[in-house]
Amino acid sequence: MGTCGSLTTHVLNTATGLPAAGLALRLAQLGEPGGQWTELAQRWTDADGRCLPLLPPGQAEAGTYKLRFETAAYWQGLGYTSFYPFVEVVFTITDPAQKLHVPLLISPYSYTTYRGS
Repeated sequence: MGTCGSLTTHVLNTATGLPAAGLALRLAQLGEPGGQWTELAQRWTDADGRCLPLLPPGQAEAGTYKLRFETAAYWQGLGYTSFYPFVEVVFTITDPAQKLHVPLLISPYSYTTYRGS
């Protein structure tokens, strides 16, 4: 039986109110047992602050995942210094068939994430 779940993100620069374009991010999954992270995907955000799904439909499985956003390099490219060298968002997928959207709102001195739809 196929699943229809996928994992997407969207990065918004809250200092400008514009999408964060050209920001590198990576998805990793936590191995059980042992606790080693395995990298699954690497992306860069497009002009809209989005990228192709990090987990294509049918590829998600229940477990713990981590999105790492390379925020320092992004802010340096805009001439800013970031208080956070990178942002890691760790979350759990319980129902792999569900569509998951994990947005990130960033400024040089703050970030916010939430479970989107």
